Order: sequence, then structure tokens, then C-alpha cells
Amino acid sequence: MIPLTALEDVIDASGVAPPIEAMLPIGVRARQLTVRTLLAGLCLTQADGRPAHLTRVHQALTSLPEADQRRLGVIADWKRGPHRLTYRQTERTSGLVAAALAKDEPDGQPSQALQAICDDLLEASIPEAFKDASTSLAVDWTGLESFSRPPPAKGGPCADPEASWGHRKNNLLRSEDELFYGYYLSAGITMPDENGPAVPEFARRATVSSCRHDPVRALVPVLTAMPASGIPLGDVLADSGYAHRDADAWAIPLRAAGASLVQDLHPHDRGPKGTHDGAIISNGSLYCPAAPRALLETGPLARAATRDQAAAHDARSAELARYKLGRLTRNDADGYHRVQCPAAMGKIRCPLRPASMRLDRDRPEILTPPEHPPACCEQLTLTVPPDVMAKTAQKHDYPSAAHRRSYARRTGAERGFATAKDPASNDIRRGWCRLMGLAPLMLAVTCLLIVRNQRILTAWNARQEENTRRAAAGLPPKTRKRRRKTLASLAAPP
Repeated sequence: MIPLTALEDVIDASGVAPPIEAMLPIGVRARQLTVRTLLAGLCLTQADGRPAHLTRVHQALTSLPEADQRRLGVIADWKRGPHRLTYRQTERTSGLVAAALAKDEPDGQPSQALQAICDDLLEASIPEAFKDASTSLAVDWTGLESFSRPPPAKGGPCADPEASWGHRKNNLLRSEDELFYGYYLSAGITMPDENGPAVPEFARRATVSSCRHDPVRALVPVLTAMPASGIPLGDVLADSGYAHRDADAWAIPLRAAGASLVQDLHPHDRGPKGTHDGAIISNGSLYCPAAPRALLETGPLARAATRDQAAAHDARSAELARYKLGRLTRNDADGYHRVQCPAAMGKIRCPLRPASMRLDRDRPEILTPPEHPPACCEQLTLTVPPDVMAKTAQKHDYPSAAHRRSYARRTGAERGFATAKDPASNDIRRGWCRLMGLAPLMLAVTCLLIVRNQRILTAWNARQEENTRRAAAGLPPKTRKRRRKTLASLAAPP
């Protein structure tokens, strides 16, 4: 159970309650339920595993000890004596907050004020000791159904006009995709840096958008705003659904914000895709024009690959890296950088570079160089503009072993959504939140992620204490073992 004081500390550290109060209209009589208490009630409801219904918020607040109720204003002194908060007052404050944070003309995307408030709440839920522990984020999106029924087939209004039809994957054999009516929830989960220490997988940023909007484009401004808040962007881990977008929709804005992309390439983006000054463009890198076609078409390692198959795949990737044009400079202010021929860098032997023919014969040798050498073979260096490989270039060569190890961290995004969809605690299926419109739904989701971060922190601290105790006793850290019974073990004679 998460204590009330911990949730209040997050709300106070975010500093969002006073600005929201300033947005609300002033009535003849002061409201008994403040914004701070409403947010605390939403968090308490999620901490207890209850759905995000206003009736549950009212129950959570009125079930507190009397001292806490008086401190939070749930019980107030009126002219006729003490007055306990009513459900109608809870509904009134919630409606005012939703109207203040929504756009004047709702379009299915959060307003700047709503996004800023949710960002501040999530950032405040991360302890100071972990704010600078990692700069890597694993991103993904998932479906978030609206409680509203979709509009009639012949057209007409519905209870939630900001929602829209979307599609999502399922685990059923009958269909790969299924339709739903609602929103897309996008989130960025903190992951450890490469070769860095383990960190708690906090949800650091999140946004909600209607299914009529691209969730990738909806998340980009949320991520690119982080450096302006003093939070540098490091590795951004994304699947092919992000990498397949146009460069100006995903890759270019993130690189401009300082991020390093580690992503899976869509099958349509893999392999040779044109040339630049004679150099072959493949998988986000430039390669020698004489590079073997079979190496350039090497795909990612299959999930069910054996150890021998993985070793052979990594050997092909390492062989392909010898044909890659070597990078000489970083990107300048305009995004340009310079590369050099692999033979000039001593990675392969080529007759067009006589000095390379004196290298050891353990290096690949170009037996049939181009009859008419292109610019990449004649020039000492080559300038690569930012529009070349803008969509597919990333931190590691694809699909090398280094890329596979780094990209494996992206599963943290799946775990992040799994904890938010856990039927044992908070299941965000249809009916979890019955409020209509994007603003109240996004505020409820943010409170859920705050509670999730607190649970992650509690589990992390317990695990660290256990490791410290075992170390003091001379025992190794406790590891997670997957105990499985196989058919062979069951069929073996006793």
C-alpha cells in the first residue's frame, strides 16, 4: 500500500495544483474540494487498484482517517457544523478541471497546459537520486478505449467526439489486428544506459491522443521538449513502427534534440536502398560499391536462432562492417559529416587504393573494382548531407550484435504497459475510466503512472535491501530463476 504522504509529496513537488486552481472560475462560495485533494484522491484510487471512477475517488477520500480528511478539506466546518464532502462536489471540481485543461475547440490532442501538467506530475514522481541515473528511453504506444460507444454506422454524435477508431495487435489466432474506439497512449520508460548500472524502469513521459492522429507524431514534441527542461535525451529505443515513419516525423526532430536512435528497421527499409556518390546506402550506413550483395541483404537474427546460428549471423555482420565507409567527423551544426573509403582506412584491400594492397591478406579483397570509379572511390573523403540516410541512420550498425544487445532494452516499454494493464491492480480496459473527453482521461492515466512509479520504486528499494543483506552474509545477489517442467522430465522413469 502506497502511503498518502508519498502521493502528496509528488503532487506538491510538481507544483501543478496552484496553476490549475488559478484557471478555475471563482464562485460565490469557495469550493470545498481543492485541486490538490482531487489529485490525491485520483492517486489513492489507483493505489487501491480501483477503477478511475469519480464515485471511487469520493469513497477513497471519505474513507481516510478523520485527521487526514480535515487536513485535506474533505471535512470542513460550515455554519451548521462539520460537513463531509459530497459526490456532487467531487463531480463539480473534476468537471471544472477538465474544462480548464481542455482545448476551446477539442481536436483529439492535449492542450499545452494539460501536457505540461502531466509532464510535471510524472517528473515529480521520480526521486532525485534517479533523475540523472540514465538518459535512455524505451518508447511505444498502446490502445486506450473510451467508455463511449462509437457513433452510429450512418453517422451522428456520440458521447466522446474526441475519440476515434483505431487498431491494435492481439494474441488471438483469428486476426492480427482488432478495431477499438478510443485513444492511443504513448509512453517513454527509463532504461539503463549502455554499459551503465541498472535503474528503476520509471514512466518518465506520456501522452494521449485520439486515434485519428499518428501516435508517433504526437509523442515527438513531448520528447523533444525534455532538453529544454534540463533533461538530456540519450538513447531512444523504438520498434519499426517508429522507424518506418517519414524522417521529418520521427528521426530528424529527435536527432536535432540530441537523441541517439536505436531502433528496428521495417522490412521495407532493410537492405540496399540506392547510392550516394557511388556508395551503397543500406540499413542506415554507406558501404563500398563492391560490397557483396549477400552481406548487404543480411536481416536481423531470428528469435528462435540457436547459439551457432547467432555466431554465424554475427560473423556476417562483422564481415559487412569491413566494407562500411568510416566516419571521420561528427555532425556539424547543419547535420553534415565526412566519411572515408574502407580501403583508405585499412579495413579492406582494393587495387584502387595501392597502399591497401600491402595490408595483411586476412582482410577482404576487392577482386573486380568498378571500371569507372565513382566519387567515393576517387576522393579521399566524402561529405554526407543530413538528408542521406535521415530515416534509417542510427547509433549501431544494423543488424550487428552491438545493435541487438542495445535494442534488447526496448522490452522495458512492453513491461511498462504490462504493469498498467495488470488485471490484479489497474486494468485500463474499457470501463476503467468513464469520464468522456481527452483531458479527464489523460489526467487519470497520469495518476495511474504516478502510482506505478511508486510501486516500481518500492520494489526496487526492497530488492536493493535484500541484496545488501545477502552481501553482508557473504551470499551472492538473488537471481530470478524460471522453473519449468518439460515433457522429457515428466516422461523420465523415476
